[in-house]
Parts: sequence; structure tokens; C-alpha cells
Amino acid sequence: MSVNPKFVSPFHRPHCLSAAAPAGQAKLTHPGKAILAGGLAGGIEICITFPTEYVKTQLQLDEKANPPRYKGIGDCVKQTVRDHGVKGLYRGLSSLVYGSIPKAAVSVESDAQCSLFCLTATSANPKYRGFFHGVREIVRTQGLKGTYQGLTATVLKQGSNQAIRFYVMTALRNWYKGDNPNKTINPLVTGVFGAVAGAASVFGNTPLDVIKTRMQGLEAHKYKSTVDCAIKIMKYEGPAAFYKGTVPRLGRVCMDVAIVFIIYEEVVKVLNKVWKTD
Repeated sequence: MSVNPKFVSPFHRPHCLSAAAPAGQAKLTHPGKAILAGGLAGGIEICITFPTEYVKTQLQLDEKANPPRYKGIGDCVKQTVRDHGVKGLYRGLSSLVYGSIPKAAVSVESDAQCSLFCLTATSANPKYRGFFHGVREIVRTQGLKGTYQGLTATVLKQGSNQAIRFYVMTALRNWYKGDNPNKTINPLVTGVFGAVAGAASVFGNTPLDVIKTRMQGLEAHKYKSTVDCAIKIMKYEGPAAFYKGTVPRLGRVCMDVAIVFIIYEEVVKVLNKVWKTD
């Protein structure tokens, strides 16, 4: 089956196209390989980048009204290591691993509530002992709807994330390939393109990420809706608050997209050698 690479999403192109396809054609990768490779890439990526996600979340939850607990990125890391050791930077990791593996496997965002487990696990006095305890307690106290807290903000954030990344990655890949759609892209170049696409999404939708984090935090009861959350942040903390955690998020997302693209394509190459589907 042949397709025109110029019209394949960058997030799906490496997932679906085989480098061994004959000239003028692009061979589709078996769906099972795509899911397995995506899941492995997502799991490895979050284990590498989680400390930056931890710091970003802590800074986004640090409201001026409290007053602020952290003076900045360095202070957040310093306090965390002082109080909990280096392993403290990985508190809540299991929750995001459970969400990142299926997310990367199918290239869509996992359930919005995944962020809530991470937020509670990374707070000073965790309310939940882990992923499964968190699920059980949320359903017990809030019902199933509690597991969809912050869904609207998450959909807006993820929708804009993918739209920006798809556009930037497609533009970069098409520019690199020029008039040769079958031109092979070096893994490092793929990683650079992924990082650029990730950076573009960070600067484009960090305000939505901040709102999502607040809507899924332990103080979410203060907000009536996504719009109400945005209004209160602007009223009490000012426009700068919408970009809290931008630097650590930038580091995490750039590594996230770059690592997933590189690992995914390399895993698919290995699977193509050991898993024959033709």
C-alpha cells in the first residue's frame, strides 16, 4: 500500500512508514509494532524527563496568595532534595508512567485525571499513597466524574499541543526532504525537529497547561469552571502567572518529543528485523 508522505502527520509518519520501502513507495508498519514501540518510547521518555515535570507542576501550583513556597526552579529542586532526597524528584512517577505508555502508544492524551495523581503524589503531604489508592479514593469520594476533573482544560491543552506540533513537524520534515519524499532523516535530525516542535507548543499553550494543573490540583474546589479558573488567576496573580513553570516545561517537552521520535523509530527498526509481518 502506498501513500503520499507529504500528507501524513509527522506523529504518525514515523509510526507507520518503513525505511525499507521501495523507491516511490512508503510501506506501512504493522499496527502491533506501532503500539509496542510507542509504549516503550513513552515509558522510557517519562522516566528520563520526570524531574522537570515535577518542578513544573510544583511551580504552577505555587500561588502568590499562599505566599509562594519557591523562589524559582533552583530553589524548588533544592528544597525537594533537602526534604526528600534526590528520589523526591521522582515522587508520583508511577502515575505518569501509567498514563504516558498508552498515550505514546496511540499518540493521544490519556485520561485527564492522570495529572491529579501526580499532583497529589508530589505535594508536601501526599493525600494518596499511589496511583491505585488515588483512583479508589477519588471514585469513593467523588464518584466516577471525579476521574475527569479538569477534562475541558486538558482537551484544550492537548488539542492545541498536537495541532502546533503536527504543523511544525510537518513543515520541518517537508523542508528537509525537499523534492525527495523518500529521503532518509537521521535520528538526530528527527530529534532536533521534535524538540523545535515541542518548544513551539510550550510557548503556544502554557497558559492552558497552568489552568489544567490548577483544575486538577488539591485546591480545584476554588474554581467553578475552566473559565472561572482563568479569570481568578488573572485577577489575583496577574498575566505572568499563566507562564509559571515555562522553563522546566520547555526542558521536559523538548526532550519528550525528541526522545519519543528517536526511540520510536529505532525500536520499529529492531522490531522489523525480529517480527516479520510480510
